[in-house]
Formats: sequence, C-alpha cells, structure tokens
Amino acid sequence: MARRRKGRAVHGIILLDKPSGISSNAALQKVKRLFNAQKAGHTGSLDPLATGLLPICLGEATKITSYLLDADKKYQGMAKLGVRTNTADAEGDILQTRPVPILSDNTIEMALDSFRGEISQIPPMYSALKLNGKPLYELARQGIEVERKPRNITIFELKKLGFDNDELALFVHCSKGTYIRTLVEDLGEILECDAHLKSLRRVAAGPFDINQTVSLDKLTALAEEMAEQGAEKVFDALDALLIPMHAALADWPEISLSDNSAYYVRQGQPVLVPKAPSNGWVRLMGEKPDDFIGIGHILEDGRVAPKRLVNL
Repeated sequence: MARRRKGRAVHGIILLDKPSGISSNAALQKVKRLFNAQKAGHTGSLDPLATGLLPICLGEATKITSYLLDADKKYQGMAKLGVRTNTADAEGDILQTRPVPILSDNTIEMALDSFRGEISQIPPMYSALKLNGKPLYELARQGIEVERKPRNITIFELKKLGFDNDELALFVHCSKGTYIRTLVEDLGEILECDAHLKSLRRVAAGPFDINQTVSLDKLTALAEEMAEQGAEKVFDALDALLIPMHAALADWPEISLSDNSAYYVRQGQPVLVPKAPSNGWVRLMGEKPDDFIGIGHILEDGRVAPKRLVNL
C-alpha cells in the first residue's frame, strides 16, 4: 500500500526573490512549509551569496522543473578586481591580490567581448556538480582538486553597467550551466589583475523576470497576518500568489486540444491536430481557460504525442 503524502496537493509556481545568506534548498523548504505542500522543487540553484529570481514549483508543477532548468538566465553582478579567492566569490578565502591597472573603457570592452558567444568554461571546484556521487564542494573543502571537463556555454549578452576603481558592475544573459563566478574569475585573468564575484542577482529565468517575484519575508508576513482567521484563509492568501504552471512554457507553441483529443492524449495516445507545428516541443492545453494538460512533441508523421502530463 502506497504511503500517503503529508501536506496539501497544491499546484503552481511561486517566483521567489531569494535573499542572500541562505541556500536555494533552504529557501525551498521554507516555502514548502509555508504552503504546506506535498511536493516542491526549485529550478536552478543560486549560491547562498546570490539573490534574486528562484522559481519554486509546487505539486504537479515539479514535472516541468527540468524544462525551466534548461532556460536562459539573466544576472546583474559585481566583480571585485585585484583579489582572487578559492571559491571565486566573496565568501571564499583570499588566495592572491594584485594591483588593478588603469583600465580604459576600450580595454574592458575588448575583455568582455572575448567571452561573448559560445565559449568553453571549466566548472569551479566549489560547485554542486558530483563526482562518484559526492558534490565537488565537499572535495574542495578537504583541499582536494580534481579534473573537471570543460562545458560549452553561450553568453548571449555581456555588458558593463558601471566601473569604479576596482569594482566592475556587469549584466549577463547566458545559457544554462553558466557559472558567473567562473566568468568573473576568467575575466580577471584577461585583465591581468585577478577578480572574484562580490555580489550576484538573478533578474530573469526563462519567461519570468524579477518584477514578478515575492520575497520570503512577504510570504511569511502574509501567513502570519492571516493566521488568526484560520489555516484555510492562510492558504487562500498564499495560493493567490501562485502562477499557473503552464506560464513556465509561455515561449513554447501552444496546441489547444478538443475534449475528445485530450481524452486520448491522457491515455498516452498521439492525436492529429490541424495546423499543429511540424516539429519540436509543444504546450498542451484543453478547451477551458488555464486547462494545462502537459508537454507534448510532434512525431515524424505530424501527430501530437504526450511526453509529460500533469494530473490535476
């Protein structure tokens, strides 16, 4: 007999503005407890130092977390020049200091340009990547360094937002798997003065941006404010902040299925839909508003096949 899950069967996405000083998983657990959700997952870790957009998927929305993980990200960060640390950010121990040369706008622009487009990046030792089931940061803390395979990533946009003495403010639009810490450290090498990431804020992920977020403090305050009216009122207030899960796939082609076609898709069978795209992934919707059925893909014969369905 299957174990019954604790908590509510609540479904949707909360766009959290993660505060600095806590891990993404700690933020996730706080949100999960506030919503008393049965299931929850986040879509791409932010380091404890970093702040900003952290989409948290509740319930059936956890089925689309991997697709949000694949989405492009946008960041604003501050590079501290002249200092290299063992973690490549401000939380690490200082390994080396070097004088910062006089840097013209042209020198900085040329350095930034060397990172634009598709580049190869070696992930840092202080990362959650695993080797034989063990996170690399655990090995790093033991003073162990292992070889890491370079990754191909894409920097769609990289620009200077400001420069003052030894601090360089940057905007980065990048593909999944990009380590901004490593980008800044490598930039320090190009500028011949070392650098580390002083601060970082994620301002967009996929179709979502920072203006849509809610803070952990606001969620907590809202729950406390409504507590006197009972648990039902608390959850009603919190649930009103949830975004429909299909909003995470807003950039995908949408296919509206008739009730008849939706029935067969839910049975795992492909269906023929007039004027459907000729290939690729699609967002499957029913006839009613916000009736998200799941993710589909186009077969070679043109039929729409289910790939990942939600159960609401």
